[in-house]
Amino acid sequence: MSEHAHDNHTGPIQNPKQLWWTAVFAFVVPVFLIIGLVYYVTRDTKPQAGVANPELATAQRIQKVGRVELRDANRPLAAGADVYKAQCAACHEAGLVGAPKLGDKGAWAPRIAQGYETLLNSALKGKGAMGAQGGGAFRDLEIARAVVFMANQGGANFPEPEAPAAETK
Repeated sequence: MSEHAHDNHTGPIQNPKQLWWTAVFAFVVPVFLIIGLVYYVTRDTKPQAGVANPELATAQRIQKVGRVELRDANRPLAAGADVYKAQCAACHEAGLVGAPKLGDKGAWAPRIAQGYETLLNSALKGKGAMGAQGGGAFRDLEIARAVVFMANQGGANFPEPEAPAAETK
């Protein structure tokens, strides 16, 4: 082959200095650009996954462990229907998340067959998607009255629980 043919097949890099600059621009500069983009994207604080209000979530996480609520211990007991309206109707009125609707005898029949104690235990301690109702705004006896109210609307014939007689010394 002639030397003239060899010159026609050479690339644009003619010396080592050009090779060095090509390597820098081809590899080092893109790495720094990627690092800069990653820094730009991650520099702001992001809310935790699934948190719609990060300030509220932070406040809830750092709140004090214990708190004191003062309630009137001598207030009259609420009726089952009133407790149902305040505490239970949100799910049992519409049948949300598998909750049996109020008055749906077909949905209540298998639950009623388990007995009053089982229904009350499920209400107080929670079952499935229903959280524990005991220890909340209503006393356990009031929750029991709401359970009896709902079960009786579904076909049961449970007597409404009464308040225990005051102990005398």
